Amino acid sequence: MSTDQDDQGSGRTLALFDGPGQSAAGPEPLADPVYAYIDSLSPVSQEAVWKRLRTVARLFEIPDSATFPWHHLRAAQVARIRQRLMQPYGPAHKRAAPATVNLTLAVFRGIAREARNANALSDEEYRRVCEVKADKGERLARGRAVPTGELTALVRACARDASPAGARDAAMLAALYTGGLRRSELAALTVEDYTAAPPTLRVLHGKNDKQRAVPIPASAAAALDRWLALRGREPGALFMPIDQTGHVAGDGGGMSAHAIYKMLNKRAKQAGIPPLTPHDMRRTFVVICTQCGHHNVIDCQRARSGGVVTQTTFPPTVEEQVL
Repeated sequence: MSTDQDDQGSGRTLALFDGPGQSAAGPEPLADPVYAYIDSLSPVSQEAVWKRLRTVARLFEIPDSATFPWHHLRAAQVARIRQRLMQPYGPAHKRAAPATVNLTLAVFRGIAREARNANALSDEEYRRVCEVKADKGERLARGRAVPTGELTALVRACARDASPAGARDAAMLAALYTGGLRRSELAALTVEDYTAAPPTLRVLHGKNDKQRAVPIPASAAAALDRWLALRGREPGALFMPIDQTGHVAGDGGGMSAHAIYKMLNKRAKQAGIPPLTPHDMRRTFVVICTQCGHHNVIDCQRARSGGVVTQTTFPPTVEEQVL
């Protein structure tokens, strides 16, 4: 078994199909309702759903989460899953966070909805699944806004790297900090998604499959231009891996979202600052937007593009040194 807390089993069999709420039909190969639900989600959300199903499968010693008939579960069984997740498990002997419990319940509601649509579940059974109580616990907010001093240190860490990775990482920092992009959006960018005049990044694979144009300041565009001068403007991913010899990988394949996460932690360590995540950069962008009187990211991006929000509003020391 995996040693990861999220995937660790309980050490004893906990059958889902015994006692109250037993399904009328026994387990059978995975049917359409499960895939119908998963296929309706974005790739990132699909992976999150499979992770939740794998966790439940391990907790209840289900051999294969990909072939188990999750659409057969009824309200009593979903409630049992909820209760198990709220009990300590795994090597750390901790219960799942409330958000994790509620995400798992949302997965089973989604599967139940598709089962109802496929006439595999009655309206009454679907209603009962939806009525399984959420976990009302709360946790302290994760993540943080990044202070100006730490942003400056990150930029200087990139500047000290004379290899192409230094220019690439500075350009990624520019996009994260001035554009408020998610790491998955950053990883999906191609060369064609960058327009120099006016400086704009085109996000074609945003959350919930939404597309948008993200205006960026001239300083961020300058960082991107420096990186493109090294990368070249051949079609392909905007941000590409650097091999061990310090050369830009030429196969057109881009960096993964996880690689961006690792890059930021590497630069944070070099800068001598606490660890941070790409989403902390987006969080910093949102905090600054709020301070400027804009209460959502899109409004702030538009204001920035139109000159309403100036470089003096966003820490100028960072933009001038890095971007």
